[in-house]
Amino acid sequence: MAIIEVDEEEYYEVLQEEFSKGNYIILKFGSEFCDSCFALETELEELDEMGRNISILSIDCDESMELAQKFYIHKLPTMIIYKDRNNTLYRGEGVILCQDILQIIDES
Repeated sequence: MAIIEVDEEEYYEVLQEEFSKGNYIILKFGSEFCDSCFALETELEELDEMGRNISILSIDCDESMELAQKFYIHKLPTMIIYKDRNNTLYRGEGVILCQDILQIIDES
């Protein structure tokens, strides 16, 4: 599964589709002008290459400001991991390493 770039218009439809697959969902809020966002993207690409049942949705806060406000995004990057619609496993700001993301998921 590739990292899926979504905007406000397609966010809810894509999220629904990915949850229906039974995947863990990672939301990455960032900006193309943010060096830390690029570093997190690199970690998420490494995670994606492992082929696990994880869907990664990338949201550009410059293009999807209302969605960023809905999630109370104040710093970039911000990452949220869901096990399912009702289970938030993690919410944090800054760069997190691939192995730490896996640990969060594997401990759920």
